[in-house]
Amino acid sequence: MHPGTTTLRPAPRRAKLAARAGRAPAPAQPAVRGTLRLKVWFENEEGVLFGMGRYLLLRQVGESGSLKAAAAALGMSYRAAWGKIKATEAAMGVRLIEKGGCKRAGYHLSAVGEQLRRSYERFYREVEAHALDRAQQVLHFDLYPFDEGGGVVLEAADRAQCVNINTLQS
Repeated sequence: MHPGTTTLRPAPRRAKLAARAGRAPAPAQPAVRGTLRLKVWFENEEGVLFGMGRYLLLRQVGESGSLKAAAAALGMSYRAAWGKIKATEAAMGVRLIEKGGCKRAGYHLSAVGEQLRRSYERFYREVEAHALDRAQQVLHFDLYPFDEGGGVVLEAADRAQCVNINTLQS
């Protein structure tokens, strides 16, 4: 192949869908491979209500039992983590994390916090799967989720920016 030449091939998923529907497959197209990346969050008039960053905070608090450790794992200050959790709690009118029994026992997720964490994880997985499917159908790109090869290992500065289904699974 010469430099600057593009290989043409049918979109594999598109051809399968067309065959099932009894239509002719899509014409050959340039072999374009891409990565699907999504940012999904909810906000109200006061700002961010809930999104991936807050989900990750809740998950880390649940795993570590510490808001300080959760913040450090995500590359943010304790103050920033505390402010994000408190803003969401104020907007929702519920507690997401609760102090442990004694003074140095750290934090754990409240029942509402755990339910919100699980619900957002399920929601995000479904949104990503649907977006990936639709993008492959409509754009005819050979798309895959971010880092489909396995769990995502992110540097602290990238954690809040690059999250996907593999992050949810780890």
